[in-house]
Amino acid sequence: MAVITQFVVVREGVEKMTFTSKKEADAYDKMLDIVDNLVPFLAESDAQLDETKCEQLAFYLASNKDDLANILKGGVKAKPAKEPKTKKKAVKED
Repeated sequence: MAVITQFVVVREGVEKMTFTSKKEADAYDKMLDIVDNLVPFLAESDAQLDETKCEQLAFYLASNKDDLANILKGGVKAKPAKEPKTKKKAVKED
């Protein structure tokens, strides 16, 4: 019989997500903290977002917090690493 250690993130008595590493569970819990702080901030904006849109936007911003922090500091979004291009050989047909 195998023993599996699981870390469960619970918010207000509701199980949100289960992880196999404490580090991942802590990171997700921290992201939920950020979302909890962003929702009221976004709701106060002039954008007139409904509750669902506020939550969706908060999750997006929280899950991309590193890029957002860089943009807010005046930088640009980090571009994903490009895959090396493979050279295609031209085939000459007779």
